[in-house]
Amino acid sequence: MHVVTIEVPSLGNRCHLVHDGRSALVVDPPRDLAPVERAAEAAEVEIVAVADTHIHSDYVSGALALARRHGADYLLAADERVDFERVGVRDGDEVPVGRLRVEVHATPGHTRHHQAFLVREGMRPAALFTGGSLLHGTVGRTDLVDPRLTRELARQQWRSARALSRLHPATTLHPTHGFGSLCAATSVPAHDPGRAITLADQLTANPALTTPQEAFVSALVAGFGPVPAHYRHVAPLNRAGAGRAHPRPARPRTAEEVADTVLAGGWVVDLRERSRFAEAHLPGSVSIEAGPQMATYVGWLVPWGTDIVLVTDDASALGPALRDLAAIGIEGVGTHVLDGAGLTATYRRTDWAGYRAATAHDPAPPRVVLDVRQREEWAAGHLPGAVHVPVQDVAAHAATLPAGEVWVHCRSGYRAGIAASLLHRLGHHVVHVDDAWERVHELAIPVAGLAA
Repeated sequence: MHVVTIEVPSLGNRCHLVHDGRSALVVDPPRDLAPVERAAEAAEVEIVAVADTHIHSDYVSGALALARRHGADYLLAADERVDFERVGVRDGDEVPVGRLRVEVHATPGHTRHHQAFLVREGMRPAALFTGGSLLHGTVGRTDLVDPRLTRELARQQWRSARALSRLHPATTLHPTHGFGSLCAATSVPAHDPGRAITLADQLTANPALTTPQEAFVSALVAGFGPVPAHYRHVAPLNRAGAGRAHPRPARPRTAEEVADTVLAGGWVVDLRERSRFAEAHLPGSVSIEAGPQMATYVGWLVPWGTDIVLVTDDASALGPALRDLAAIGIEGVGTHVLDGAGLTATYRRTDWAGYRAATAHDPAPPRVVLDVRQREEWAAGHLPGAVHVPVQDVAAHAATLPAGEVWVHCRSGYRAGIAASLLHRLGHHVVHVDDAWERVHELAIPVAGLAA
């Protein structure tokens, strides 16, 4: 038995292809099937079964499309209500995939009908594909289905994790979430990528397996961060089988049409590096730099269904950006390649050394320090007197900020670049502190809070 792990960095997830040398099962594939099919081709195997562990909230599933393209069975919990045909499976079912035997385990918690798939070949150690159930050092969050069910699903998550822990300790653990996806309850500890994680490893490292139920539930629920706004739209897309269709193509826009988008209240998203955006950009545009986090923040910040135009001076950046947006259900957006004309807006950008020099020169000007990190980051240490507004809430709270020039920072500069552009669009004078938070300690800038 061979397990091929396919990283999906734009989603913070993993997809898995498990095979016996001839026949393969694919677990939790993304909408972009090319990496999955390349992996199957490289292994010289036939995809005969595809499985989703649950109805995903963070990305559009490619499982239905992959199954149809390869004439494979699509395995999904029989109790899930969906608008398409699939092979409904239940706890205790066993599905043959070549020489492999796939056992279905009900693992409610992350969702109500979540399942894990245990794959065996003869007497060899099994591989367990857990989706958003038991993760490496944590579990999937339980507040995405319905806030009213959060605690009960957390109890079910604890019971599901305990049930899985009773499998053979040498069983290898292959979750989907936990590699950057906000579907994980907490961040996942780093580990040697060359070493397989087993259930034995989790017996002492995973709070779900070391903490009494109610203590675990309280700690789990208290630790949940915000839910990206687009999540509530993605699950219905998956229930409708949206991933079976090709994404609607992008629509090129002229410079005049881009300007009209701004005037009409649409979003013009600049994919260029944040430093170049600060130097010169289209008035009314927003900086969301191309990269693994781009789609998440577009989905989180742009109201669903709003007209979006992506702009960049590098046409080759558009393809990956469109693919990543389609992965979360945003498609048919506009595109425009900048030629340097009309980039008349600008704002200041500095680093922590520049901040220290400015505060030493004039410690009490009308300056607002805005920290746009998340709650747990703020609690771990922040600048004295700073105002805390997480990046996803900046636009809504812009009018309530104190008067003065707004110096915006985060942990690395990425989110601060987004927030600075939002505030600048709304008429604030901003300075983007584009530097790593660790530099604050290196430069002996005073810090308040737990890390002081």
